[in-house]
Parts: sequence; structure tokens; C-alpha cells
Amino acid sequence: MLKEICQESKGRMEESIGSLSERYARMRGGRARVDLVSGIKVDCYGSRMSLEQISNISIPEPRLIVIEPWDKSVLGPVEKAILASDLGINPTNDGTIIRLAVPPLTEERRGGLAKMIKQWAEETRVSVRNVRREARGKISDLEKNKEISEDEKKRAEKDIQILTDDFIKEIDEFQERKVKEISQV
Repeated sequence: MLKEICQESKGRMEESIGSLSERYARMRGGRARVDLVSGIKVDCYGSRMSLEQISNISIPEPRLIVIEPWDKSVLGPVEKAILASDLGINPTNDGTIIRLAVPPLTEERRGGLAKMIKQWAEETRVSVRNVRREARGKISDLEKNKEISEDEKKRAEKDIQILTDDFIKEIDEFQERKVKEISQV
């Protein structure tokens, strides 16, 4: 029973970190990255397809994304989809490829992004701590119902705390890396 509580807690903590990772990946820093555009949905061939399914996406320079659709007839819909996305970057279509010049971040924007990064990290820490609190509650209930001894309870709580500390440390490192990434000019 204690093992299941620990496993469930670990899974929920991993989900929290995964969610944070996704949020950070969608954040536009000052550098060009494939994942900024790869998930953009394009209306073509009678359905909505992701940009990575219909084109080659490359980063020839730190601030330039080049999108080369395999079928040139979808250049218009690709351009339209990029404009409709919340990227805030205007595409340049030369008839064979689309170029996206990623503008450098202003100091003000960097500050705003850093605040957002810290806020999201704190929300994730709170989420991880809530998982810990729920796990401790379940462990206490098991002890109250005489299903486990006090020693087993203490050992399980210690395991949950170690797990929590590891995830909090991972969140802190993740936050630090992301702030450093957007701080680079």
C-alpha cells in the first residue's frame, strides 16, 4: 500500500514538471527554436496538420527559422497559420520557403518573461507540495486504521519528503536554466 502511494505521488509530481516543461517550451525567448513553430496547425489537404508533418523546419542562424514545405502549394496556408498563431512574428514568403526572423527580446520583455518563469515554477512547486500533503494524509490514515506501524509511517513520510525535495530541486534548476536562456542577448 505504501509503495502505491509513493508511486502515485511520483507520477503526479512528474506530471507537474511535464506541464511546466511544456509551458517553458512554448515561451518565445530571443532564440529561434524548431518547437516554436512545429506544433502550429495548418489547414491543408482538407484537414488540419501540424507544420512539422508538411514541411522541413530548420534553424540556419540563431535568430532565423526556415520552413520549407514539401509541397509548394501549401505555402499560403502555412503563412496564414503562422500569422494566426500567437508567435508575433511576421513570415517572409519567397515562393519556395518561408523565413521567420525572431526579433531580439527587449529588456522589458526579458523582465516580464523572467517573472512569468518564476511564477510558473512556484505554481509547480505548490503543486508538488500538495501531492506531498495528500500522500502524508493517506499515510496517516493508514496508521490511524492500524494498517501500518508508526515506524513504517515515518519511513514512508521520509521517502515522500526525499521525492519532494528531488522534484523541487529539479524545478529550481529548470527555472534557473530558463531564466539564464532568456537573459542571453
